[in-house]
Amino acid sequence: MRIGALYIRVSTDDQVEYSPEAQIRLGLEYAKKNNIIIPKELIFQDDGISGRKAANRPDFQKMITLAKSEKHPFDVIIVWKFSRFARNQEESIVYKNLLRKSNVDVVSISEPIPDGFIGELVQRIFEWMDEYYSINLSQEVLRGMTQRAMKGQYNSAPPLGYKMEEGIPVVIPEQAEIVKKIFHMYVNEQLSFFDIAKKLNTFGYETKRGGKFQNRTVAYIIRNEFYIGKIVWNNIKQQGDYETFISEKLFNKAQSMDRAASKRGRRRPISTYKHWLSGMLICSSCGGRLVRSYTNKNGLSSFQCTAYNHGACTTSHMISESKLTPAILDGLKKVIDGGNISYTINHTETDRNDSEHELLLKRINNLKAKEERIKKAYRDGIDTLEEYKLNKEILTKEKETLIELLEKCPEFKSSEENNNLLISSIKSAYDIICAPNSTEMQKHEALRSVVDKIIYDKKNNALSLYFYVHD
Repeated sequence: MRIGALYIRVSTDDQVEYSPEAQIRLGLEYAKKNNIIIPKELIFQDDGISGRKAANRPDFQKMITLAKSEKHPFDVIIVWKFSRFARNQEESIVYKNLLRKSNVDVVSISEPIPDGFIGELVQRIFEWMDEYYSINLSQEVLRGMTQRAMKGQYNSAPPLGYKMEEGIPVVIPEQAEIVKKIFHMYVNEQLSFFDIAKKLNTFGYETKRGGKFQNRTVAYIIRNEFYIGKIVWNNIKQQGDYETFISEKLFNKAQSMDRAASKRGRRRPISTYKHWLSGMLICSSCGGRLVRSYTNKNGLSSFQCTAYNHGACTTSHMISESKLTPAILDGLKKVIDGGNISYTINHTETDRNDSEHELLLKRINNLKAKEERIKKAYRDGIDTLEEYKLNKEILTKEKETLIELLEKCPEFKSSEENNNLLISSIKSAYDIICAPNSTEMQKHEALRSVVDKIIYDKKNNALSLYFYVHD
């Protein structure tokens, strides 16, 4: 009676083969007929993984490591076909030789091998055939995908905003709204990829796979030509025949901004700023950023126009933190005491795709359709009562969260409430900036929450604060 291991693999190849369950059943039946015991813990399985590289198969590597150990727990490895063990003959020979040194055999259920020289020859022939099949299949797949791309057809899952129906990309309205919002925030609000991701996650939006947004996820969406009808695959670009919802003008503007950002260095995420005024100060002459020029022995920074530092701006805007801080705090205090906002940036409906308020309302309305679907599934006997209750509870919680966000949205307020809310927000920011224990990041986030930018005019010795106002 020998102890054996059973190795199961089902690859991603488009082929007809036994399922993992069937391979396990046949393997156990073979073991029983040949007086081999296979403990449950010695059944190894790699699903949806190509067999061409053994290093990419975790359970295979685990099995080989056990077989090579000083006290290997099994004497034979059973596979359905030798191609399940390896399709690369070189690797097959290497691993089988390693196993022979540990007195571990490899046997195939469907390909019995005779003993001696003839058996070795037959086994090599099987390995040659498997390797040829693997190489030929990959070439055929690549050729087929190339033909599809040249015809303007899509080879993989479409991006956020679309789903495939009968081989044609179809718009998913609620996802399309998220994509529109991303382009709007990047082009019109000029937010960084990092800040857009953070904002989307705050509002509970999800990626195509139901995860949280990251700056690279946002970058992929902004740069994806699929949104203007172009199908790009392996350096092949074709015009697709499907509905789009991002205009070429908006897309091209985003690409222009992306390229410009790459040349000058992207706007850094808030969390990386070392000074609370970083990224906020603007030169009145050229519109460039004022950056930290140096820090004196007392730890106080001075700011200068970055374009001036590189010879592109002719006017120096050097100013010290000792002058900036009192002037900014004085400006905030005047607004708080008098309620008079003299410099504002108005976000009106003419320069927005969809407001946060409208997007939240759309998401709440979409929940109604989902509620009807789960009711229908229960009435039609598709879902059990328990499943219906669970789905309803999930939708209820999501609706409560959206309503809470809606009530916090400034556009939900009246004009008077809006003004009071802004004054209250400015006061909160002022208190955080003045607090002795506030960090640079906390001060920056507080100021950024109410002020879009601060323009410094050295010639007239003027500082202009531009507040966010939602009409």
